[in-house]
Amino acid sequence: MNAPFADRIKMAPGFWTSLRGIGIEPIDVARQARLPLTVITEPLVTTAQYYSIWQAYSELAGDIATGIVKLATVYETAQYPPDALATFHARDYRDALNRMARYKQLCPPENLKIQEEDEQYSIELEWQHAELPGPPVLVGITLAYLLELGRRGTGHHLKAHSVEFINTMGDVEALESYFGCRVRMGTGRNRLILNREDLDRPFTSYNEELLEILTPSLDRTLEERQSQLTMSAKVKWILSRCLARGRIDITTVASELGMSERTLQRRLTEEGESFKQLLAKTRREMAVAYLADRALEIKEIAFLVGYEDQNSFYRAFRLWTGETPANWRVTQENWRSALVTE
Repeated sequence: MNAPFADRIKMAPGFWTSLRGIGIEPIDVARQARLPLTVITEPLVTTAQYYSIWQAYSELAGDIATGIVKLATVYETAQYPPDALATFHARDYRDALNRMARYKQLCPPENLKIQEEDEQYSIELEWQHAELPGPPVLVGITLAYLLELGRRGTGHHLKAHSVEFINTMGDVEALESYFGCRVRMGTGRNRLILNREDLDRPFTSYNEELLEILTPSLDRTLEERQSQLTMSAKVKWILSRCLARGRIDITTVASELGMSERTLQRRLTEEGESFKQLLAKTRREMAVAYLADRALEIKEIAFLVGYEDQNSFYRAFRLWTGETPANWRVTQENWRSALVTE
C-alpha cells in the first residue's frame, strides 16, 4: 500500500552529495539508520525513514551543532530542488522567505509560520499534518538554511537577531558563531528571528524570467497536493500546531478549517474517524516522540501535548501504552542500546 501524501517525503539528491563534501558516506548513513541501501536512490521516503536518516547523520556527525553548521555551509546552491530555486531567485529576502513558507508545504514534514512585528521577523518551525517532531539536527539545519538563503541571495553575511530551540543542540558557541546572535535552548518553540532591516535587501540572484516559469507550475502542484489530503490529516495537523497553546476542541478546529462543527463531524465519520480518536492519536504520537528526547522533562511533555497537569498526562499515557511515561522512556532506551550493541 502506498503511503498517504502526508507521509511521502522527497529526499533531495543534493543531500546525499553534500554528505560526501563533509566526509560522510551516504552508505554509512543508511546503515546507521538501519535502512536498506536502496533508500539512497529512492525519490520518496516515509516520515519514519526521513527522521531515521537525519538522526543517523546526527550520530555520525557527532555534535549536533557541528553537524548543522557543516551541512548548511557545504550544501551547493546548484543542487537545490525546483521549489528551493524559486526562493533563491526571488526579488529580495522577504520575497524569498514568503515563497519558502508557501512551497515548504510541498515537502512535509516541516512547516514554517511567519510573523512580522515591529522590528522583528519571526519564523517558527512546526510540523505538517501532525507528523512527529523531527530530530534536533533537522530542526537546526532547517533554521540555518533560512539564514543561509539570505546570505547567498543578498551576498551579505547576514546575522540573525536570535534563535530558539526546544531541544538541547550541542555546542551552543558553534551555533552562536554561525547565526551571529544569541541561541537559547530549552524554550517552548523552534524559532529564527531576523532583523527586519535585512528583509528588503535585494537578491543578486533575482531572475524574473525563471520565476515566471517556476511559480505557476509550483502553485498548481501545491493546489493538487493540498486537495489530496484527507480531512483526518488536516485535523491532526491543526491539533499538532495548537495543543501546546491551550485547550482545543472540535469547535476550534472546525473554525480553523472554515466549516461548521457538524460538517467536520460528518467528514470525519465518512473517513471512519472521530475528533476524540484523532485528538488521542495526535497526543500519543507527539508524546512518544518527545519522550525520546532526554532533555525534556515529563512535565514539559505533558504541557506540549496539551495537558494542564502531569497527572492527567500520566493517566492518558497508561491507557495508550500500559506504562507510565518514565517507564516507557527507560524501556525504549534499553531497547535502542541493545540494538546498537548487537
